[in-house]
Amino acid sequence: MNELSKITASFVTVDDENAGQRVDNFLLRHLKGVPKSHVYRILRSGEVRLNKGRVGPDVRVAAGDVLRLPPLRLPAAREPGVSGGVARPFKPTVLFEDDWLVAVDKPAGMAVHGGSGIALGLIEQLRASRRQARFLELVHRLDRDTSGVLLIAKKRAALVGLHAQFRDGEVDKRYVVLVRGAWREAKRIVDAPLHKFVTREGERRVRPEAGGRASVTIFRRERTWPTHDPPLALLEAELETGRTHQIRVHLAHLGHALAGDDKYGDFAWNRALKREGLRRMFLHARRVGFRHPASGAAVSVESPLPGDLEYFLTRLSCNTRRN
Repeated sequence: MNELSKITASFVTVDDENAGQRVDNFLLRHLKGVPKSHVYRILRSGEVRLNKGRVGPDVRVAAGDVLRLPPLRLPAAREPGVSGGVARPFKPTVLFEDDWLVAVDKPAGMAVHGGSGIALGLIEQLRASRRQARFLELVHRLDRDTSGVLLIAKKRAALVGLHAQFRDGEVDKRYVVLVRGAWREAKRIVDAPLHKFVTREGERRVRPEAGGRASVTIFRRERTWPTHDPPLALLEAELETGRTHQIRVHLAHLGHALAGDDKYGDFAWNRALKREGLRRMFLHARRVGFRHPASGAAVSVESPLPGDLEYFLTRLSCNTRRN
């Protein structure tokens, strides 16, 4: 049985950095290591008090509010490297950092946050490695199998400001993708509304559908392998909107499967790609451009193509020339 450390009843005063958050989100960050289910249980039971009154999970806190937390027991900290549900220190490659935000180079295969069967994600592990940080929150998300630029706010004002830029379509988001088929256009705009649905198995999916949310992707051709069997193309994808699985679904809609896509792609082709050395989805967040939340200055953060994808392209070119 895991050792437990006891936390007695405590009082927490909300500061300016944390003002405006929902109570549940505030507690999940403040009570690191406490299971989410337990946080919601103490909220439902009324054991958490806001300014001496009961409070629901969706109430937003203000600077100066006082929260009373009940006695809790937490798992004792484990040594780094020990498996389990305790966040381990994680030091990603930092692409940009100042007092307001940090941009990291997210590796493929790592979820950005815990949940849905994933105990720990990048953000939980980053918080574990930066225990002195008072605020670390995801500005946006990338799919687990997508690599590249990921923005994390270090201040609430940065989070709010960047969220507004994403919501208003002011952020420049560029991805690199490898697709199947002969791609002839130098530039192609896909304007296809997307609708989210859940399969009978409970899996979340997206499909083009009239009446769905407006979704626009601009594809630009960068390189082609017309003599490869099948023909392939390397594209840049610019997102004018940021819908779930947008690039993947728009490519499938065009009949150009994304290499390694296990949801909307060509499954037989994916197996062939694995034999050729591509063992994950070829989707990389190359660049994110935005206005700095404090100065308003233009900032552009770039991530180089990861070594595994670069190596695959090199092999692809060598094999194509040889054939």
